[in-house]
Amino acid sequence: MTNFERCRGWARTHPLAVDAVLAAAALFCMVIGSFAEPYGEHGSTWNVHAPGALSLTLMTLGAATLVLRRRTPWTVLAVTSAFSLVELVSTGPRAPVVMCAVIALYTVAARTNRPTSWRIGLVTMAGLTGVAMLAGPLPWYAQENIGIFAWTGMAAAAGDAVRSRRAFVDAIRERAERAERTREVEARRRVAEERLRIARDLHDVVAHHIALVNVQAGVAAHVMDKRPDQAKEALSHVREASRSALGELRATVGLLRQNGDPEAPTEPAPGLGRLDDLVDTFRHAGLPVEVARGDSGLTLPAAVDLAAYRIIQEALTNVQKHAGEHAKAEVSVVRVGPNLEVTVLDDGAGADAAERPADDPERGGGHGLLGMRERVGALGGRCSAGPRYGGGFRVHAILPVTTTEQGGREHTPAKGGTA
Repeated sequence: MTNFERCRGWARTHPLAVDAVLAAAALFCMVIGSFAEPYGEHGSTWNVHAPGALSLTLMTLGAATLVLRRRTPWTVLAVTSAFSLVELVSTGPRAPVVMCAVIALYTVAARTNRPTSWRIGLVTMAGLTGVAMLAGPLPWYAQENIGIFAWTGMAAAAGDAVRSRRAFVDAIRERAERAERTREVEARRRVAEERLRIARDLHDVVAHHIALVNVQAGVAAHVMDKRPDQAKEALSHVREASRSALGELRATVGLLRQNGDPEAPTEPAPGLGRLDDLVDTFRHAGLPVEVARGDSGLTLPAAVDLAAYRIIQEALTNVQKHAGEHAKAEVSVVRVGPNLEVTVLDDGAGADAAERPADDPERGGGHGLLGMRERVGALGGRCSAGPRYGGGFRVHAILPVTTTEQGGREHTPAKGGTA
């Protein structure tokens, strides 16, 4: 830390001492200036006259008043202006008592707003100059009177300039602090969104495959003694579901690795291109599923493709877990205008159909339907899920085919591809 910085820090912590030094310096300058004749016939002349007792008293009182200029600036301005008026109307050599009023006016202008600064500046300039011209012993056109007008005007302008600069610096500092707080809030928001996305992906992967494993394991346990061939087939499906779960978990966890990690998996995220494989896993688990596709020739953005796949996966998983033993499911994927509509229906014919809404987050169950709504909402679409009239359940999602990322770039589907 330099000496200048130390002095500046000391001045900020001891404002009264700084004002006392300023008052002493002002008194010294006023006393020295009272001995000079700046406008003599031969130029400035030193030691022409000595200040009278009244002038010395006014200069001393005015300088002493300046010690309190930061605590009571308006009072100090009024008192120093009164001392200056007394000096201006008195006879004899004029002493520069008005210097105290100039310093006080600068202080007021630096600590108030611009309209008030200019109003009080005009009043002080007009008052002191008018009294000096009309009631003073010097001619109204004397240079000392014009000097009073100039010095008071410059004091008001300088004080307003200092106030404006201080306000500008404070505004810059506040914007910097606000930007820092905004960055912290944005970082926390992004972390929360990323955690939510990872939790949603893990839920979709784990819930689907564990449900299939549970069903097939139950089938194997039920027919192990009487039909070992069927039990062996069920265990084979368990192994296949486990292998698929591990693969998708590896791909999901790989997204958390750093860029450039050679061990990160490169398999693309699942989409509607793998819908037939997904449906087959449920059919092998004993759930009849019919599929209707109306999206031929459409290439979807990766986010929409993944969301449609996960919605169907979660909806069929809920049918498998809650709709009952004899339930059937229907899957529909169609392009309607600028949107892709995904619908999953079931008839809920089993004994467990009444318990299926337990997965609804509004009833405090799982997070499947909540994850669907979050996925669709993040893409700007709509999702609805609820019981069907006459029994069963319906999941319907509308996904915009053209999505807009945060960076502002639009993804428009290309023609001629196959989903």
